[in-house]
Amino acid sequence: MEQESMRYSEVGVDTTKSESALIGLRHWLDRTLVLRKERVGVPVIGIGYFASIVQINSSQGLAISTDGVGTKIIVARMMNKYDTVGIDCIAMNVNDVLCVGAEPITVVDYLAVQDSDPTFVTQIAKGLHDGAQIAKVTIPGGELAQLPELLDDDLPGIAFDLAGTAIGTVSLDRIISGNSITDGNVIVGLQSSGIHSNGFTLARKVLFDKGKLNIDTFSTELGRTVGEELLEPTTIYVPPVMDILTSGIQVKGMAHITGDGLLNLTRVEPQVGFIVDDLPEPQAIFSMIQHHGNVDDAEMFQVFNMGIGFCMIVNEYDADTIIRMVDRHSITAQVIGHVVSDEEKRVRLPAKRLVSKGNRFVHDN
Repeated sequence: MEQESMRYSEVGVDTTKSESALIGLRHWLDRTLVLRKERVGVPVIGIGYFASIVQINSSQGLAISTDGVGTKIIVARMMNKYDTVGIDCIAMNVNDVLCVGAEPITVVDYLAVQDSDPTFVTQIAKGLHDGAQIAKVTIPGGELAQLPELLDDDLPGIAFDLAGTAIGTVSLDRIISGNSITDGNVIVGLQSSGIHSNGFTLARKVLFDKGKLNIDTFSTELGRTVGEELLEPTTIYVPPVMDILTSGIQVKGMAHITGDGLLNLTRVEPQVGFIVDDLPEPQAIFSMIQHHGNVDDAEMFQVFNMGIGFCMIVNEYDADTIIRMVDRHSITAQVIGHVVSDEEKRVRLPAKRLVSKGNRFVHDN
């Protein structure tokens, strides 16, 4: 009997519905963009990029991004280990700020708890500290909210939620929106450390419910337990990317590969398409998820980063230099594809026979 294929929407995350919800959200939020006209705080780019930018004077802009750790938190609770998700919180925000060419400078966090247990809070703070050290950002403040009624569930461990907001600075004449990307530019993909902080609802359902694994299951394929693999922190790309941005090399566009996978490439400004035809072999955790859930390729590349956590779009003649610079930070990088003219802004994965259609990958027959 053929095993039923699992989809993200079946475990409660409907990305199509989310897209529709965003339309309603933007209907009202876009109307605020004129409220600071001719004053400090005028938006420089609109909603839809990885980070927003507001003007603070005639030459400088502030880049702002906010994000959370998501349901990776549930794995931390299952393991009763809370000292790494703070790194994820920093990473998810500073990596987005990088994408517009800004240097992250500071982060504030929001920690909501059912019970403000001092030992637990100290573990969270340790992760935030470790992430800040890597990203070279300060954490000048934040919010600790005790919400016993909102955070009341039967899951193991301590109930909490963790999110942050990162701020960076960028010269207005050095904003990277992708507007200089042209046909023939190449895509340099920077390796992820694993799942990072997206797709955990599907990953948990597949591995724990359908695959009957648990957090303590040791996998020879992974070289550690399933729980340890899932809690591997999100890579912070600030050190190599800032080296490249300050080197004088022209970076034409960047994409943080989070939810929606390589479809994040289409968030750059111009009407171009992307042929991704030389992907590295993804980490073993992805094949485990695909096997246990019988998840098809289209769904895998829609939900997960599949081994690539960050992309830089550059001139072909700069690619080797960029790869060497990234390697100095112990992160593997390689050219994974190239840019083509395409008014429909499609992403094609020839080896998997996939092509993007709207906000999804479909099989390219």
